Amino acid sequence: MNRKAARPWAVQGDGVALTVRLTPRGGRDAIDGIEVLSDGRCVLKARVRAPASEGEANAELIRLIARTLGVAPRNVALAAGATARIKRLTIAGEGAAIVAVLEKVVPIG
Repeated sequence: MNRKAARPWAVQGDGVALTVRLTPRGGRDAIDGIEVLSDGRCVLKARVRAPASEGEANAELIRLIARTLGVAPRNVALAAGATARIKRLTIAGEGAAIVAVLEKVVPIG
C-alpha cells in the first residue's frame, strides 16, 4: 500500500468524512499523525486527556478536531464508533478547503 496516498479522510457531499483512532487519557490533547491498521484501514491518530466515560473523550475529540481545522465544534459530528476506539467523524463545510487544512496540519508518517 502506498503510504503517501493513504488518507483517513474523504470528501463527501456536504463536507469530509474522517476516520480517527482515539486514545483517551492520553496525557495531552493532540493529533499524532496517520497510521495504517493491520486490516489496511487508514486512521488519524488522536489522543485526549479526557477519560472514556460518559462521552467525555468523544466531546474532547470533537473540540480538538474543530480547533485544529478552524471550524466550529457544531460542524464536527460523531457519525459512528461512540463506544469504540475507531471513530468516524463528519465535518460539515467546503470539502476541498477542509482537506487542504488536514494535509497541512497532520504529520504524515
